[in-house]
Amino acid sequence: MSEVKDRTTELTSQYAAQVTGDLERNTKEQDRIGGEIQALQEQLTALQHDHTVLVNLQQALGGASPAAEAATATVSSVPHQGVASSKPGRPKKTAATNAKTTASKKTAPKQTAPKQTAPKQTAAKVSSPKAPKPAAEPTLVEVIRGYLKQQSEPRSAAEISDALTQAHPDRTVKTTVVRTTLEGLVAKNHAHRNKQGTSVFYTAPATQEPAAG
Repeated sequence: MSEVKDRTTELTSQYAAQVTGDLERNTKEQDRIGGEIQALQEQLTALQHDHTVLVNLQQALGGASPAAEAATATVSSVPHQGVASSKPGRPKKTAATNAKTTASKKTAPKQTAPKQTAPKQTAAKVSSPKAPKPAAEPTLVEVIRGYLKQQSEPRSAAEISDALTQAHPDRTVKTTVVRTTLEGLVAKNHAHRNKQGTSVFYTAPATQEPAAG
């Protein structure tokens, strides 16, 4: 009976160890996927911001055509009024009506002057939405790359996350997201990964320094 109990205890411990290992792998995989989702969400937010700016520019550029059409409508209505006034007149007053029509034709080009100023006004309106662009925050990838270039020693994902949190207190920087972003930079040769024991450290690639100069 004691041998059966020992075997049962041994099997139970083996299964418990296997379940614990599977649980740890599952948790790490969830953290990795969650980090990738958050990084993609930040990219989506940046694209949505650019889309809003482009829509505003398109609306500002497209709004110039109705104004031009309205100006042409008002100018074209002037000669018709002169012709209509000549209808009730008698043949003896044709000279006066001709003088009125010629006068209206001479003044017509003066009224078309606002057409030339209309594009200048729209240019001012178009340039105004471009002002908020410099105020856009850099992406997490840009921030991490800039931080690595400033470091002379390798840094871990936790160290980078703590440094970015202090430098950008208005942004939520998680270690898992930083680690995922760093792995993406390593895959694109924008960063180097050095493993020391069980710890992993990251540095900026040395090949990019002469290219920048």
